[in-house]
Amino acid sequence: MAKTNPGRSGFTGYPFCKLSLALLSLVVLVVAVTADDSNFPSSYTRRPQPSKKLTKPVVLLISSDGFRFGYQFKTETPNIDLLISRGTEAKTGLIPVFPSMTFPNHNSIATGLYPASHGIIMNKFTDPTTGELFNRNLDPKWWLGEPLWATAVNQGLKAATYFWPGADVHKGSWTCPKGFCKSPYNVSVTLEERVDTILSYFDLPQSDIPDFMALYLDETDIQGHRYGPDDPRVTIAVAKIDQMIGRVLKGLKKRKVFGDVHVILLGDHGMVTNCDKKVIYIDDLADWIKIPADWIQDYSPVLVMNPRWGKDVKNPGEKNAEVVAKMNEALSSGKVENGEFLQVYLKEKLPERLHYSDSSRIPPIIGMVGEGLLVRQNRTNKQECYGDHGYDNLFFSMRSIFIGHGPRFKRGRKVPSFENVEVYNVIAEILGLRPAPNNGSSLFTRSLLVPVGETAQVE
Repeated sequence: MAKTNPGRSGFTGYPFCKLSLALLSLVVLVVAVTADDSNFPSSYTRRPQPSKKLTKPVVLLISSDGFRFGYQFKTETPNIDLLISRGTEAKTGLIPVFPSMTFPNHNSIATGLYPASHGIIMNKFTDPTTGELFNRNLDPKWWLGEPLWATAVNQGLKAATYFWPGADVHKGSWTCPKGFCKSPYNVSVTLEERVDTILSYFDLPQSDIPDFMALYLDETDIQGHRYGPDDPRVTIAVAKIDQMIGRVLKGLKKRKVFGDVHVILLGDHGMVTNCDKKVIYIDDLADWIKIPADWIQDYSPVLVMNPRWGKDVKNPGEKNAEVVAKMNEALSSGKVENGEFLQVYLKEKLPERLHYSDSSRIPPIIGMVGEGLLVRQNRTNKQECYGDHGYDNLFFSMRSIFIGHGPRFKRGRKVPSFENVEVYNVIAEILGLRPAPNNGSSLFTRSLLVPVGETAQVE
């Protein structure tokens, strides 16, 4: 498991006024909820016994795409705060896999595998061997490993997904069942409709209620990309996500199952502002080496290169090493603007903590781009600032959130940050499933979950 060095953080503190208002709002909310629902324990009681309605474990996994750790301090988030106070939280955030992009990370959460193992190495990429383009394709050949919904169905449980990336891929026993798998992704479908559809499954006869449900919300990612993480419109998006969590809690409470459903709220990655004033230009390396544009598959936040050597070149590996050496010489010379913020590697020489070498789909040369920096082929007059992610998962700005609430999560518990490949085993343990092979640790669940049959003490 990668080291959890938090790197740099853009979060400077929790304003006193926000803290005071948040505490007041939380006290009012807790008192109100406790007063009219006996399923909510007071601070002096143990957790309630298993639900009279649900006689089986149920997990609702909610992803808020692009919810950077620290967003929860931007504005009032009473519903997220309630889950935190009554559940288990990764104290300094959830660590994404590299690259910290949507499709690789959602698939790592679902399978417990690093991208090199599950095959979705970027949102969009060209296979260096076959030349085929992956652009969110649904062909099962791209999607390796076994996601949670397939694990559940393979072992006799029911699963439902709503827009979770990759869930509409028909593979093995999973056929994205009509009525329990909403696809394809459609940004115009409101968050309210997504939440209400998931809640409607709890109105089914108990034997038909899905054991595992995965819900995808995208508002924070959309606004973060458009305006950057510090824009007021991102704050509005955070408040919207909190409202949707409140809608979930209210719906579960109405059905008297809130205390017994395992609600896991997380994100796939963070967000950082990047601007054209922080750019590394490939053409600036020309005095050392000329890099043709058709060698580059992607510029930033990961520089991805696959040199086009002719058939007469019998040692492409050695030639690639020469390219890397000359590029790094130029970048470290002090004569290339912002050159110190780009380090180029042969993929097999990438830091082991990234787990990003052992796949034929990963091109031979990878450049690690500095936080918030851009790489471009040449200078233009275009000037822009926006938000992005995909950078080194060592950067604190790439972290998201993890909150678990329910019978197996201890109340008010804070745990150290961990990589999202651990989530698969956690959910498998809750549901009593035999996990498929994955890169997570089977022992990690002990640090996060209360043992079966044990009643968690209120802290």
